Amino acid sequence: MLIVWIVIAVLVTAFVCWCYFTAQRLNRLHIGTDAALSSLQAALDRRADLVGVLSPGAVEDARRAIDVPLAPGRFAERVRLEHRISSRLRDMEGEPSELLERAIFRVDTSYRFYNDYVTRTRALRTRPLVRVLRLGGTAQLPEYFALSIDDGEN
Repeated sequence: MLIVWIVIAVLVTAFVCWCYFTAQRLNRLHIGTDAALSSLQAALDRRADLVGVLSPGAVEDARRAIDVPLAPGRFAERVRLEHRISSRLRDMEGEPSELLERAIFRVDTSYRFYNDYVTRTRALRTRPLVRVLRLGGTAQLPEYFALSIDDGEN
Protein backbone atom coordinates (compact mmCIF):
# COMPACT_ATOMS: atom_id res chain seq x y z
CA MET A 1 0.00 0.00 0.00
CA LEU A 2 2.90 2.35 0.76
CA ILE A 3 4.28 1.89 -2.74
CA VAL A 4 0.95 2.96 -4.28
CA TRP A 5 1.01 6.19 -2.24
CA ILE A 6 4.60 6.84 -3.24
CA VAL A 7 3.76 6.31 -6.93
CA ILE A 8 0.75 8.62 -6.61
CA ALA A 9 2.88 11.26 -4.87
CA VAL A 10 5.55 11.02 -7.58
CA LEU A 11 2.94 11.32 -10.35
CA VAL A 12 1.22 14.29 -8.70
CA THR A 13 4.59 15.98 -8.14
CA ALA A 14 5.58 15.38 -11.77
CA PHE A 15 2.25 16.79 -12.98
CA VAL A 16 2.53 19.88 -10.77
CA CYS A 17 6.12 20.43 -11.95
CA TRP A 18 5.01 20.10 -15.59
CA CYS A 19 2.25 22.67 -14.98
CA TYR A 20 4.64 25.06 -13.27
CA PHE A 21 7.32 24.85 -15.93
CA THR A 22 4.78 25.11 -18.76
CA ALA A 23 3.29 28.24 -17.18
CA GLN A 24 6.78 29.70 -16.80
CA ARG A 25 7.58 28.92 -20.44
CA LEU A 26 4.35 30.59 -21.53
CA ASN A 27 5.23 33.63 -19.47
CA ARG A 28 8.65 33.85 -21.13
CA LEU A 29 7.06 33.43 -24.56
CA HIS A 30 4.60 36.24 -23.86
CA ILE A 31 7.41 38.49 -22.65
CA GLY A 32 9.39 37.64 -25.80
CA THR A 33 6.34 38.31 -27.97
CA ASP A 34 5.88 41.73 -26.37
CA ALA A 35 9.56 42.54 -26.86
CA ALA A 36 9.44 41.41 -30.48
CA LEU A 37 6.34 43.54 -31.05
CA SER A 38 8.14 46.58 -29.62
CA SER A 39 11.10 45.88 -31.88
CA LEU A 40 8.80 45.58 -34.89
CA GLN A 41 7.11 48.88 -33.98
CA ALA A 42 10.50 50.60 -33.73
CA ALA A 43 11.65 49.16 -37.07
CA LEU A 44 8.43 50.17 -38.83
CA ASP A 45 8.57 53.66 -37.34
CA ARG A 46 12.20 54.06 -38.39
CA ARG A 47 11.41 52.98 -41.94
CA ALA A 48 8.41 55.33 -42.07
CA ASP A 49 10.61 58.20 -40.86
CA LEU A 50 13.18 57.54 -43.55
CA VAL A 51 10.58 57.20 -46.30
CA GLY A 52 9.00 60.45 -45.13
CA VAL A 53 12.34 62.22 -45.35
CA LEU A 54 13.45 60.72 -48.66
CA SER A 55 10.10 61.01 -50.43
CA PRO A 56 8.42 64.36 -49.77
CA GLY A 57 5.07 63.03 -51.03
CA ALA A 58 5.10 60.34 -48.34
CA VAL A 59 5.38 62.64 -45.31
CA GLU A 60 1.69 62.46 -44.44
CA ASP A 61 1.51 58.66 -44.87
CA ALA A 62 4.61 58.24 -42.71
CA ARG A 63 3.25 60.53 -40.01
CA ARG A 64 -0.09 58.67 -39.92
CA ALA A 65 1.67 55.29 -39.75
CA ILE A 66 3.83 56.39 -36.83
CA ASP A 67 0.76 57.68 -35.00
CA VAL A 68 -0.92 54.24 -35.10
CA PRO A 69 0.48 52.11 -32.29
CA LEU A 70 1.25 48.53 -33.15
CA ALA A 71 -1.22 46.95 -30.75
CA PRO A 72 -3.46 43.91 -31.12
CA GLY A 73 -6.73 44.99 -32.64
CA ARG A 74 -5.09 47.84 -34.58
CA PHE A 75 -2.92 45.70 -36.83
CA ALA A 76 -5.23 46.06 -39.86
CA GLU A 77 -5.04 49.85 -39.73
CA ARG A 78 -1.26 49.81 -39.41
CA VAL A 79 -0.89 47.24 -42.20
CA ARG A 80 -2.95 49.43 -44.53
CA LEU A 81 -0.66 52.39 -43.82
CA GLU A 82 2.48 50.25 -44.16
CA HIS A 83 1.28 49.13 -47.60
CA ARG A 84 1.05 52.77 -48.64
CA ILE A 85 4.60 53.34 -47.40
CA SER A 86 5.77 50.22 -49.26
CA SER A 87 4.20 51.52 -52.45
CA ARG A 88 6.01 54.82 -51.93
CA LEU A 89 9.24 52.83 -51.58
CA ARG A 90 8.62 51.07 -54.89
CA ASP A 91 7.86 54.41 -56.58
CA MET A 92 11.13 56.01 -55.44
CA GLU A 93 13.61 56.50 -58.24
CA GLY A 94 17.21 55.39 -58.05
CA GLU A 95 18.92 53.11 -55.62
CA PRO A 96 17.77 53.31 -52.00
CA SER A 97 20.25 54.74 -49.54
CA GLU A 98 22.20 52.46 -47.24
CA LEU A 99 20.17 53.73 -44.26
CA LEU A 100 16.92 52.86 -46.00
CA GLU A 101 18.20 49.42 -46.99
CA ARG A 102 19.14 48.74 -43.36
CA ALA A 103 15.74 49.97 -42.20
CA ILE A 104 13.97 47.66 -44.66
CA PHE A 105 16.14 44.75 -43.52
CA ARG A 106 15.30 45.49 -39.87
CA VAL A 107 11.58 45.58 -40.65
CA ASP A 108 11.83 42.23 -42.43
CA THR A 109 13.84 40.68 -39.60
CA SER A 110 11.61 42.09 -36.86
CA TYR A 111 8.51 40.99 -38.73
CA ARG A 112 9.74 37.42 -39.02
CA PHE A 113 10.99 37.37 -35.43
CA TYR A 114 7.64 38.61 -34.06
CA ASN A 115 5.58 36.14 -36.10
CA ASP A 116 7.90 33.32 -35.02
CA TYR A 117 7.24 34.19 -31.37
CA VAL A 118 3.50 34.31 -32.08
CA THR A 119 3.66 30.86 -33.68
CA ARG A 120 5.50 29.36 -30.72
CA THR A 121 3.23 31.03 -28.17
CA ARG A 122 0.04 29.99 -29.95
CA ALA A 123 1.30 26.43 -30.40
CA LEU A 124 1.79 26.04 -26.67
CA ARG A 125 -1.30 28.02 -25.63
CA THR A 126 -3.67 26.03 -27.85
CA ARG A 127 -2.70 22.61 -26.49
CA PRO A 128 -5.78 21.06 -24.90
CA LEU A 129 -4.33 20.47 -21.43
CA VAL A 130 -2.80 23.96 -21.32
CA ARG A 131 -6.19 25.47 -22.21
CA VAL A 132 -8.14 23.33 -19.73
CA LEU A 133 -5.77 24.18 -16.89
CA ARG A 134 -5.61 27.84 -18.00
CA LEU A 135 -1.82 27.87 -17.76
CA GLY A 136 -1.72 30.88 -20.07
CA GLY A 137 -3.41 32.96 -17.41
CA THR A 138 -5.41 35.94 -18.57
CA ALA A 139 -2.99 36.99 -21.30
CA GLN A 140 -4.56 37.58 -24.68
CA LEU A 141 -3.65 35.12 -27.43
CA PRO A 142 -1.17 37.01 -29.65
CA GLU A 143 -2.11 37.92 -33.22
CA TYR A 144 0.01 37.53 -36.31
CA PHE A 145 1.13 40.72 -38.02
CA ALA A 146 0.39 40.01 -41.67
CA LEU A 147 2.70 42.28 -43.62
CA SER A 148 4.10 41.27 -46.94
CA ILE A 149 7.09 43.52 -47.36
CA ASP A 150 8.14 42.45 -50.84
CA ASP A 151 4.97 42.84 -52.86
CA GLY A 152 2.73 44.98 -50.68
CA GLU A 153 -0.03 42.38 -50.54
CA ASN A 154 -1.73 41.17 -47.39
